[in-house]
Amino acid sequence: MIKREFLQKHKPINFKFYQNVDDFIVEELPLKFAGRGNFIIAKIKKRQLGTWDLIESLGRGLQIYENEIGYAGLKDKNATTTQYISIPKKYSKDLKNFRHNKIEILETTLHGSKLNIGDLKGNSFEINLHEVKIEDVGKIEKLLKQISEIGMPNYFGFQRFGFEGAANLEKARKYIYEDLIIKDRKISKMLVSAYQSDFFNKWLVERLKDSSESFKVLRGDVFKEYSTEKLFTPKNLNEIILNDFENKKIIPTGLLPGRQAFRSMHDARIIEEKYDDTYIQEKGYRRDALVYPKDISVNYNKQTSKCKVKFSLPKGSYATVLIENIANRNLKS
Repeated sequence: MIKREFLQKHKPINFKFYQNVDDFIVEELPLKFAGRGNFIIAKIKKRQLGTWDLIESLGRGLQIYENEIGYAGLKDKNATTTQYISIPKKYSKDLKNFRHNKIEILETTLHGSKLNIGDLKGNSFEINLHEVKIEDVGKIEKLLKQISEIGMPNYFGFQRFGFEGAANLEKARKYIYEDLIIKDRKISKMLVSAYQSDFFNKWLVERLKDSSESFKVLRGDVFKEYSTEKLFTPKNLNEIILNDFENKKIIPTGLLPGRQAFRSMHDARIIEEKYDDTYIQEKGYRRDALVYPKDISVNYNKQTSKCKVKFSLPKGSYATVLIENIANRNLKS
């Protein structure tokens, strides 16, 4: 894994991080539901189950097709996670009778449509850091405050690449360029997505090498307007554009190469084209280069040397990247 670059250039902070049901707790921040409609929205708390494990268990337990189950985001297996799923209203009685030792249905409501990937605001996190020195607690608090103000580089976390990260990227390369055949469409799409994500991560590392305390904007960068999610390239980096960036009205974006992707221009393109690949046939898109954590709190237990950090992130961002940002080191190689 390539060494991450962050906006803060602090010395690494040592602590132990474990991704398990007690130390990694995630809850989806949902969109507003209608309260009526032909779909049941269930708020589900689960332990040691990934989202696909959850869907498989629900499909089997409710005796329905898995493609009838909607979900807004993918959640890690090695955690306690709360997320929302949708099923057609006609299965309400079956849902009431559903039982599973790792799945708890907290509440239900109705909605007018099936949930799809991205139908959420973000996620809130509660993470325990172990063996934290008392003198480092203040440093962690200060770093989190800085990150919330200047932004966290929006890398894809190691989860994106699977347990066999390098091997999966090699499979993706052979699938795209050579004659490797993958019959399972879900697996092939996942591998190509990882391949695209690797380009983005490497691009972001290079862009941050010359940045200090703030992301260095270049002529030709592609920005996203928060209010409309519209992508645009400003004709010049005038004061208005830079003020909008500083005031978090717009955000610079990076490329995930593929067809129909919006490419940068001028100085920004000189760097971006090194991490582009027009041979990829999957749809390309752009990803926010930075995200801003919110709802931050830090609580330290002197007896256990355990530091509990709480925060929320926009959808598609990785809590493990924020932990790496605090530590200033990769969690996994």
